[in-house]
Amino acid sequence: MDIFADLAAEGEELDALVAGLPPERWALPTPAEGWTIAHQIAHLMWTDRQAALAAADPGAFVESLRHSAPDLVERGADPSAYPPGGLLAAWRRSRAEVAEALRAVPPGRRVPWFGPPMAAPSMATARLMETWAHGQDVADALGVVRRPTHRLRHVAHIAVRARDYAFSVNGLPAPKEPFHVVLDSPSGDQWRWGPATASQTVAGPALDFCLLAVRRRHRDDVSMTARGADASRWLGLVQAFAGPPGPGRPPAQGAPASPSTH
Repeated sequence: MDIFADLAAEGEELDALVAGLPPERWALPTPAEGWTIAHQIAHLMWTDRQAALAAADPGAFVESLRHSAPDLVERGADPSAYPPGGLLAAWRRSRAEVAEALRAVPPGRRVPWFGPPMAAPSMATARLMETWAHGQDVADALGVVRRPTHRLRHVAHIAVRARDYAFSVNGLPAPKEPFHVVLDSPSGDQWRWGPATASQTVAGPALDFCLLAVRRRHRDDVSMTARGADASRWLGLVQAFAGPPGPGRPPAQGAPASPSTH
């Protein structure tokens, strides 16, 4: 799959959700406490710009981290400098900038980031994951049910590969056994990772797994199954992003959780 084409498509889908909103709708609260739709788009725009800088000028990006404030990510989500129309235009420019910068990264070179450095395709995959995750917040705020696409495979793949990382950031040892992960894709076929003979298995709809992996749904509200104690534990802490796990979302009908700022 062409990750750069899929990244563009993910941005265009979210763009279509917000492009026609009147100014007052940009102020709608999303499930992330304290974050409006404008905050979500501002965060994506800011993070795209950071990724574009890291890809185009790694030294400048690393130097900027040395002088960054502790609330750097929260400041990046502040939409106050832009009216909604200006914010949308800025986000469109940032999407183009990060795509161009990542495509230009020479093969084999790793791009520095807030977490471990990544190859350009992996960075593009991370940008798609974050666009989809914050797009879910926007869709939830608007009461829109999005149609899942094949692009979920990118999100799921990050989460599967980050299995041991998810255990470590929760202070737990990584399982010694491999897992077999079977997800029902939006098109009806199955996506699989790990040996079919594994005693620890996770299965369910790809959409539900991805919603868990970006902490946009509680485990009680998705249709995932696990066989084995470690596999079951993983479904409670799976994450597709770097950094602290955060509180996640409460079960349906609960109070909103803090924003996920990966």
